[in-house]
Amino acid sequence: MVEHDALSATREAYDAAAVTYEQLFSDSLRDSPLDRAILGVFAEVVSASGDGQVADLGCGPGHVTAHLGELGLAAFGVDASPVMIKLARQAHPGLRFDVGSMTALDIADGVLGGVLSRWSVIHTPPRELPVILAEFHRVLAPGGHLLIGFSASEDPSHPTQVFDHAVAPAYRWWPDHLAEMLRESGLSEVARMVREPQPTDRRQFKGVQLLARKA
Repeated sequence: MVEHDALSATREAYDAAAVTYEQLFSDSLRDSPLDRAILGVFAEVVSASGDGQVADLGCGPGHVTAHLGELGLAAFGVDASPVMIKLARQAHPGLRFDVGSMTALDIADGVLGGVLSRWSVIHTPPRELPVILAEFHRVLAPGGHLLIGFSASEDPSHPTQVFDHAVAPAYRWWPDHLAEMLRESGLSEVARMVREPQPTDRRQFKGVQLLARKA
């Protein structure tokens, strides 16, 4: 199937790029005050809603999972790339990291206080995204929060746009369209942060992070 092929190709591409990716991005939060701020908000609302665990889905080498732990959350990471998970376990031996797919998470229903998805859905073919959003909804407890990050498209008449990601084919989303998909999945938008591209950014895309809550 196309979706299976896309997942396999993405997994293989990230396995091959994992070491370079870790070298490039393991310190990325240090110079990203806006990202740290929205992660701090996420940690606060999750903590205020209860003591549930938080899954960092598409965790890569685990640096953001570790940051969530520093913010006081019981966080663990999941990634489709076995090499990424190996690197995450080596770098953060005190945390839990599992190989897994967002299309079929090995997580029980309604047990998570939070789900973090930072640019981890961008390689998903658009027709498959509802499956992943349904999984996010399934594993969240009532009142649990999702923070999802992605690159924004520029034309509301074309809600998704393909772009030449360095690792694997990827998609940008019109923010209101993705917010509507969240609503259709039972996740209501609470807030959003839009980051304008910086002059030094390789791609001049807006970065969007939507905070949503399960009723």
